[in-house]
Amino acid sequence: MVNSTEDIKKFINDKSLKKIFILCGKKSFVTSGAESLFKKIVADKEIKLFYKKSELPILEELIEIINDIKNFKPDLILAVGGGAVIDYAKIANVVDVREDLADLIVNYSYPFKKKYTKLTVIPTTAGSGAEVTSNAVIYVDSIKHSFESELLIPDNFFLIPEFLISAPNKIKASAGFDAIAQALESLVSKKSNQQSVDYASKSLKVSVNSFISFIEDPNMKNATEMSIASNLAGKAISISKTTAPHAASYPFTSLFNISHGHAVGLFFEKFFKFNFDHLDKSETSFDLKKRFDLIFDLFDVPDINAFNSKISLIKKQANLEDDLTKLNIDITQSSKNIINGINLLRLGNNPVKIDGKDIYEIISRTRI
Repeated sequence: MVNSTEDIKKFINDKSLKKIFILCGKKSFVTSGAESLFKKIVADKEIKLFYKKSELPILEELIEIINDIKNFKPDLILAVGGGAVIDYAKIANVVDVREDLADLIVNYSYPFKKKYTKLTVIPTTAGSGAEVTSNAVIYVDSIKHSFESELLIPDNFFLIPEFLISAPNKIKASAGFDAIAQALESLVSKKSNQQSVDYASKSLKVSVNSFISFIEDPNMKNATEMSIASNLAGKAISISKTTAPHAASYPFTSLFNISHGHAVGLFFEKFFKFNFDHLDKSETSFDLKKRFDLIFDLFDVPDINAFNSKISLIKKQANLEDDLTKLNIDITQSSKNIINGINLLRLGNNPVKIDGKDIYEIISRTRI
């Protein structure tokens, strides 16, 4: 399921690829080992390098990328990086620069038509699964918005475990927890089906045991396992989409600069406890109680309280702080912006009906 650098060499050596637009994060491109590899294999190609500057994918930089791609006219867009780099590439390959672009993004109404060219992605983090998903995010005026379209799915991807090893532990932790959260949310999403359940279950069987190991000992074995787990979780949510924890994470990244996976984990246990406590109000076409039983089996715990304790321990081991006071976050002063920033598309997938006010009440609780 994973690839080697030899696979990339064979792919790039395709004589039909004459012009390649490489989109990457400048630091990760170097530290991951990708830069040294590509210097050796693209000598006979015309290359345009674009180094991502913004930590988050923002509209202004997206427009710059789109214009560069259209001016360069590549045979291939190659995205090498984390979720933000890949999201930029996915969107830039299907979107045109137009005066009403910001409004179309905010209103989730962009008229997708076709891809500009072929897109290949190589993740340098294990978490988002963006290499296989049909969605991408972009920030407009500091607010996070989602794109969803089958056209966003990359044409090709390579999973190179050795490219993941050098990522800082903070990134390994945030990205890795995102993979776990995606798989768990997929299992309870209203849109889940047997295929997404299979992907999510396989992902968790790997990530539950490998996540902390990868942070503490980032060797090839652990990198390979987290690469596979992330990819499987991405396949799961491409079918089922995510739920309340992801929906509520948006404003905490936008307003307080909490990294995506970390933000998803802030109130994760509270949302799963809410869903479990309201099984009688489930809006799923499947037996939600049986899905929770599956989750408990995957985590080798007897009930929801033990499950939440295990999630809390995992976050603690990964140094993913969820005490808002320690993070200098006062939600009482930002309540309106938090509620307005919640992603309603994600929220609609939650197995139990929940709205922005419910979310604010849940995250305000001092106990799970």
